[in-house]
Amino acid sequence: MRPSYYHGYNIVAACFVIQGASIGALFAYGVLFTELEAEFGWSRATISGASSMAFLVMGALAILAGKLNDHIGPKLLIVGSAICFGIGYAMLSAISAPWELYVLYGVLVGIGLSTHDVVTLSTVARWFVRKRGTMSGIAKVGTGCGQVVVPMIASALIAAYGWRISCLVIGVATMVILVVAGLALRGDPREIGLRPDGDAPVAGVAAAAGPVGVTLGMALRAGPFWILCLVELVSFFCLFTIMVHIVPHAIDLGAAPATAALILSAIGGLSIAGRLTVGTVNDRIGGKRSLIICFVVLACALAMLQVADRAALLFVFAGVYGFAHGGLLTVISPTVAELFGTDSHGVLFGIVLFCGTLGGALGPWLAGALFDSSGSYSVAFLLLTGVALLGVVLLLMLRPIAASASLRTAA
Repeated sequence: MRPSYYHGYNIVAACFVIQGASIGALFAYGVLFTELEAEFGWSRATISGASSMAFLVMGALAILAGKLNDHIGPKLLIVGSAICFGIGYAMLSAISAPWELYVLYGVLVGIGLSTHDVVTLSTVARWFVRKRGTMSGIAKVGTGCGQVVVPMIASALIAAYGWRISCLVIGVATMVILVVAGLALRGDPREIGLRPDGDAPVAGVAAAAGPVGVTLGMALRAGPFWILCLVELVSFFCLFTIMVHIVPHAIDLGAAPATAALILSAIGGLSIAGRLTVGTVNDRIGGKRSLIICFVVLACALAMLQVADRAALLFVFAGVYGFAHGGLLTVISPTVAELFGTDSHGVLFGIVLFCGTLGGALGPWLAGALFDSSGSYSVAFLLLTGVALLGVVLLLMLRPIAASASLRTAA
């Protein structure tokens, strides 16, 4: 008999909260960016470098987090990383030198971020199969909500109390929210005698049967896995460069700081449509086609930056870019599960994310360096457009995993 209410929806809700709190605080760094530049006179490459370090730490530890999630589940991982995130962000309130920014934001916040995607989305992938893309999209809507709400809160706090108090408040509040949400997670429906999607138990089939999928070694020997890693690197290179630099770019074009923060929030708001739409479409047409659509839209949005010569046009850009942004960050986890199953989903998704964070680390720093040398983002934005088109080329090369590495079922 099919249960009247499936506990997996509670898991998705908890993942929604985790995504919103952690990524909302992360994207508030774009608002903090200009405050650090004004107070300390640090270059944009220096300030961007802390963000790049956080991405590198996040990506490297995401592999470990994914592996641990495959074995011990999500609860302890989320709680531990939440504490690191909260402490690192709150202590930004006391910094006075670049090395402190790098240690607190680059390292501690990076550790805190290492679980937010790989643990939550890998957990959702185990609780759902037929609706995996849709539920991943709903969980990632939390990110969009966080991007809308937290930068505006940060901007208001900075205006009222200064950036130091704002960091303290955001750090403590984020830690509490993440701990509470993390304690609500369970790693697999089989832990409580349920089946994915809330399906009724099948006679003669044990509910505790393990997940299905290729092994880690099989995936690492498959070309499609490494193409997917390159796709994620290209995606993060573009997405996180925009997230770090769009606020200072808007201010350079004459926008007030509050208006620039609103552009960042608009991107988050429009990304919600991308997450829900592309997540649902993914369940119908598959990950490859969904990703191609997202990259084409992304390239169009980035091309718009070449002619957006005033802040008002950036809101138009935000609408197009936000859709692609939300879709790209939603579809990758279901695509990993689609191609390789869920047996080793955590560690495989962790490796894909690590490759992505290499791009996420390089992009913001390179854009900052190009701005420092030229006084303009023109070359950086042109580069991003070309990189987005490279993503389309890579996806056209993506083929189903070879028959020798076909999905195995649990014994």
